[in-house]
This record gives sequence, C-alpha cells and structure tokens, in this order.
Amino acid sequence: MPVSESYRTFVLEQIARAAPRIRGKSMFGGVGVYSGDHFFALIDNDTLFFKVDDSNRGDFTAARMRAWSPFGDGKEMPGYYELPADLLEDPDAMRPWVEKAIAVAARKKRQRRRERKREASSPITQSLSRSQGWTHYLAIGGLRHDEQTEGSL
Repeated sequence: MPVSESYRTFVLEQIARAAPRIRGKSMFGGVGVYSGDHFFALIDNDTLFFKVDDSNRGDFTAARMRAWSPFGDGKEMPGYYELPADLLEDPDAMRPWVEKAIAVAARKKRQRRRERKREASSPITQSLSRSQGWTHYLAIGGLRHDEQTEGSL
C-alpha cells in the first residue's frame, strides 16, 4: 500500500486542476483524496482509485479498469475503481470522472447521515441509550438498581 511522495504530489496537483479544495490525507499507508469534506478517491501502491456506485461504475468497467484490491489477495472492493492513467494527464478529460466520484461521495455521506438519524430515533436505540446511561450512572456510584424510581430515567 505504499505511495511515493512524488506520485502523491503529482496526483493531487492534477486533480486540483479539475476540482476545487483538493487535499490528501495519509491513511494506512495509502492516501485518501478529499474535495472539501468529501472522500472521493484513494491512492494505493501508486495507483489512483475513484469512488463508484451504480451511477458511474459503468464508466470504469467500459474502460476495462479494475476494482481496488487492498490486500493483494485478489479480493476486490467494488466501491473503488482504478482511474484510466491517460485521464490523469488531461484535467479536462478527467473532470467529469472527478465530478461523478465527488457526487458519489456526497450521496454516500447523506445516506450515512440519514441512517444515523434513523438509528438514533428508533425506540430500541433510545431505550439502549437510556439503559447504557443508567448503567454508566450505576458504575460511577449512583443509585443501586433497587433504588430506581419511576422518574429517575
């Protein structure tokens, strides 16, 4: 998963010519690529991979690009596909690929927020939160369970 500093710099500079607010963040030997708050690409072993879903996966498969295989065991992670290398040299040609990957990242982020909100509002989660809070209170020396009163929760 190593990424050379020269490749990292080159990729970030090229993507910055196609999209705003590009930054890289080192993670697990690779590099996560962000546009603002959207994690839309990664660099692994000096190869650039873009985030995909059903809306843009066909672009990558039509170009005969491979899915990311982080462990080198042939098991692919279908959420990221290698960007055709020639696009990296041409920011105008790369721009629609970047924009689609950023859009995928934005959709996934909104979806995760909705799921977290739904989980937080479910009666089971609320019940667990109350009971976990109660357990924590008990653990730090609060009332014993048999001292619980109706209004103590």
